[in-house]
Amino acid sequence: MMTSIEQFLFDASVWVVPVIMAITFHEAAHGFAAWKLGDDTAKRLGRVTFNPLRHVDPIGTVILPAVMYFTTSFMFGWAKPVPVNFNRLRNPRYGMVLVALAGPVINIVLAFFAAWTLRWIDFLPETALLWVQQSLVIAVQINVILAVFNMIPLPPLDGGRVAVGLLPRQLAMPLARLENYGLFILMGVLFILPLIGQQIGMNLSVLPWLLGPPVEYVIRLLGFATGHG
Repeated sequence: MMTSIEQFLFDASVWVVPVIMAITFHEAAHGFAAWKLGDDTAKRLGRVTFNPLRHVDPIGTVILPAVMYFTTSFMFGWAKPVPVNFNRLRNPRYGMVLVALAGPVINIVLAFFAAWTLRWIDFLPETALLWVQQSLVIAVQINVILAVFNMIPLPPLDGGRVAVGLLPRQLAMPLARLENYGLFILMGVLFILPLIGQQIGMNLSVLPWLLGPPVEYVIRLLGFATGHG
């Protein structure tokens, strides 16, 4: 039986590795895709790397998610965005789409390998088994949530840039102009709407409704693909 301090340290430790890996691989994938498509800005700045220190934002990646998780059981944060000069890409419009997709795609790949690895850990000693099992389960969840969340079609999220690259110009341009306001819109939807809902006695938390079904679907799909049934 764990003491409260031991339980706290266990809970924190099983989150640390999956979260840092998910964010690091996501950002490195953006930089790698841009590099291969013609823009070496991220490469020259050392952002095409699996060193998490190159991608971690102390407030957005560490402090805010930790405070939110242990006070609200909900996590929100960000990493340092990878600099990409889309005009230097060989095909700027569709290159932007591929660069944007690289992050969510690598998160789904990580989730797949975490789910697959869960099938092969029974040989571990009991003291290590629980920790590894919890970390892998969280890795699946975090990577799928990160991928789905980033595919919301609102700049500066990856899904917004994909939409800007694929939509006809008359629709893409107004959406692209939201880039400077997208983070404020997200903060309003994530935090201000639920607070207003509490005051008026209504549930205005749209994130579970927006992300829940696609996240559940992708996790179930990964379960079938990795033999979990």
